[in-house]
Amino acid sequence: QVQLVESGGGLVQAGGSLRLSCAASGRTFSSYAMGWFRHSPGKEREFVAGITWSGSTTYYADSVKGRFTISRDNGKNTVYLKMNSLKTEDTAVYYCAAVMSPSTPRGEYEYPYWGQGTQVTVSS
Repeated sequence: QVQLVESGGGLVQAGGSLRLSCAASGRTFSSYAMGWFRHSPGKEREFVAGITWSGSTTYYADSVKGRFTISRDNGKNTVYLKMNSLKTEDTAVYYCAAVMSPSTPRGEYEYPYWGQGTQVTVSS
């Protein structure tokens, strides 16, 4: 089992940047594929980015490709989401999620472990 705690959210102007962190407990973090999801009012929670257990492969939603970068440091049990060129439509609560899997699914229901979320607000 793994516990996840996100941090790094906040208020930023459009065009700005933020880096989210997700710290994981447990000694088997490197066995988990990790994903970032977001949820904004009136919308379903959506996949943002994912990374394999080794960090060798990453995946992105089309809406963030080229602006967001997911990475991980297995030595620090942490996964990151660097967000550049932020837009007002990126405003959401961002969650990290973990699944013990060789693949990195995009469906939220495939992830059994979730953090509590961190709010990102992008102002115009």
